[in-house]
Amino acid sequence: MQTYKLYLESGPKKKKTMVHVLDLVGCIAKGPTTDEALNRTPEAIRAYLRFLKRQGEAVDPDSEFETMVAEDVTEGEWLGSGDPSLVFQPDLEPLTLKDAEKYIQRLQWSRAEVLALVGGLTGEQIEAEQNTKGRSIRAMLEHMLESEHFYVSTLGKIDGLPGTGTLVKKREGALLDWMSYVRALEIERIRSLTAEERSQQIVHWKRIWTARKVLRRMLEHEWEHLVELSERLEKPL
Repeated sequence: MQTYKLYLESGPKKKKTMVHVLDLVGCIAKGPTTDEALNRTPEAIRAYLRFLKRQGEAVDPDSEFETMVAEDVTEGEWLGSGDPSLVFQPDLEPLTLKDAEKYIQRLQWSRAEVLALVGGLTGEQIEAEQNTKGRSIRAMLEHMLESEHFYVSTLGKIDGLPGTGTLVKKREGALLDWMSYVRALEIERIRSLTAEERSQQIVHWKRIWTARKVLRRMLEHEWEHLVELSERLEKPL
């Protein structure tokens, strides 16, 4: 039986928590408490397996599995929200070419699913603010673009794209087209990484980054907002 190792970031007094399933890179679960986040993790795993199955991977979302907590970080800046300062032990392992291609595929699939969800929306729907969070879908998509661009840029400049923090301001063309264009250039940069770049530790803004951590955060961040979009639009994944 498969056992998934869970890596937690837990806020003070075991409040707001995010669970990272690093055996299934990209899969996360969140909750207002550690216990609630752990309770939500099995369904989060099954949802991610369903995503992979839709893309043709040989996985069984209905198979039985176990989980175990491998690490629980309780010190950080934004614990429970995908704290970018965190480095889990597996993040320090060199990124193999095989894993890089596997994660690149997932980046392509997740971006395609995001664009499919919002592609048929009207301009009014994209601009409308949600009552509970006050953020429009456009603002969410722009946030995704800027955050993920920041992650990749820790590995070095991406040719063809403006600098960090200006990706939205200097975008060319329609937003959804720009998202496709940006993802293609991000993937090109990842594929161009040398063996040294795939294994080195980089200090950026007083945080440690590795190629493996960059891909983990990109996948987790997009998956988090893909789930948010599906719930908001009432279109189950």
